[in-house]
Amino acid sequence: MAWSNWSGSVTAPADIARPQSEDELAALIRGAGTVRATGAGHSFMPLCQSDELIVGLDRLAGDLTIGADRATARIPAGWSIRKLTAALWEEGLALANQGDVNPQSLAGAMATGTHGTGVALGSLSTMARGFRLVGADGEARWCDAATEPDLFQAQRLSLGLFGVATEIEVAVVPAFHLAERIEKRRWDEIRESYDELADQHRHIEFWLFPHADDVILKTLVPCDPCDPPPSTTDMEEAMFRRVLDIGARLPFLTPWLQRGMMRTGFDGRRRGPAHAIFPSDRTIRFEEMEYELPRRAGIEALTDVVGWIRKKRLPISFPFEYRTVAADDIWISPMNAGPVAAVSMHQYSKMPWREHFAEAEAIFRSFGGRPHWAKRHGLTRGDVDALYPMAERYRAVRRAADPQGKFLNPHLETLFS
Repeated sequence: MAWSNWSGSVTAPADIARPQSEDELAALIRGAGTVRATGAGHSFMPLCQSDELIVGLDRLAGDLTIGADRATARIPAGWSIRKLTAALWEEGLALANQGDVNPQSLAGAMATGTHGTGVALGSLSTMARGFRLVGADGEARWCDAATEPDLFQAQRLSLGLFGVATEIEVAVVPAFHLAERIEKRRWDEIRESYDELADQHRHIEFWLFPHADDVILKTLVPCDPCDPPPSTTDMEEAMFRRVLDIGARLPFLTPWLQRGMMRTGFDGRRRGPAHAIFPSDRTIRFEEMEYELPRRAGIEALTDVVGWIRKKRLPISFPFEYRTVAADDIWISPMNAGPVAAVSMHQYSKMPWREHFAEAEAIFRSFGGRPHWAKRHGLTRGDVDALYPMAERYRAVRRAADPQGKFLNPHLETLFS
């Protein structure tokens, strides 16, 4: 059966194998010429694409093991973040932060630098403390900061280039509850006050429809223990889907539709366990590009992109999402040069996106932006070298771990072979 990513824009004719043991996985890797691993398929770039073998780890046997200090846990790499966070909750533990959806596998989310929002909080990759990897030779090995440290440093954001992770040791925190508030604010106001608001809130983000003058502001703050929320989403998708379908048929109506939708009220509140509040259901298919910009440049870059869209009256149907992420020291992380503003640009899957994304990407790059590895971008090998001083060391670790290029595919070969 052919493989497809979540949005349907990336496909592969490869066999999909779902091994149930590490020995079975090792045999598959030994017998294949090229191998890529997949989770929930939430990468918009062809990271998982393979013409020969794609492996999914959702059926691989494994259990959650809590460290003696209750500050770490060893987790089957193929578990979804939804499954993982529910299991941690039963143990009185949690991840310090999550993104806004949770079907992704833990391994896939870490391999691509997936993140949530919060000026003091890094990506999921920063939570990694060690990995059990099945390498190109089919042998399993452990790496952490003390054992094979170069392999560990590269594996923290691996793009699947160093082996297939079967177990990951992750930093965890005591379980906590969150109160969510969603409200409408003027875009002019948020442009001036967002950095101050971000410093005041543990988690904050906003959505901006490019043709509207208001934003949808979302904050999450720790709160006293409470029951799970009645809903699993922070937005009503039925109305939004109708608006998108009208815009797909009549693109010239997009500006009017967005301004009309933003005239409705946005005042939502939920409270509950953190793992139930962080994520939201997303059922509408879209394409996405995300750029991580130096935090000081984020608002200005978004303002320029929105101005370009308005000037050309482009039918960009989804809102931009704006978040903040802490700096890290991961070799090819977009956050390794300092704290960032993460700006996500989406387009409805039924509407054109390639040309629009390419033009917006040039604007983001002009502000010193670096793309999220799993979301649409046009980086070349030269761009990777210019943006990431550790790129060649990363390649050297890849060559040592996989000299025959078993875990490369055409997309990754152009960047990292």
